[in-house]
Amino acid sequence: MISGELAGDLLMLAGALTFLVGALGMLRLPDMYSRLSGVTVSGASGTALILIGLLVHQPSWMNMLKVALALVIQLATTAVGGSAMARAGYLTGAPKADSTLFDDLVVEAEEDTNSEEHPGHTRPDNDS
Repeated sequence: MISGELAGDLLMLAGALTFLVGALGMLRLPDMYSRLSGVTVSGASGTALILIGLLVHQPSWMNMLKVALALVIQLATTAVGGSAMARAGYLTGAPKADSTLFDDLVVEAEEDTNSEEHPGHTRPDNDS
């Protein structure tokens, strides 16, 4: 059976490795949007794993309350911050990767908004 201290250490190690994967994603992913996605996901999950590992090391009701509050704040701010940065990148014209197939936010002025064609017009038809 795994002791609480070993389980906490393993959770914290998993959190640190998650941060490492996010850092590697910054170097390897093709554009700002995918890099931002990788960093926000790894930042949120890495922080959660480290905090839960700390709670396993020193379990108490007060520590559980602190960790729960820290997780709620971290997960909420990561989601909002990541969305705001992605929107700012989109509005300033950050280039997309060549593998990007469609753009749900594009609305071209010459297109009729009531048309059946998707505004991104390169979206595959088989995604029903």
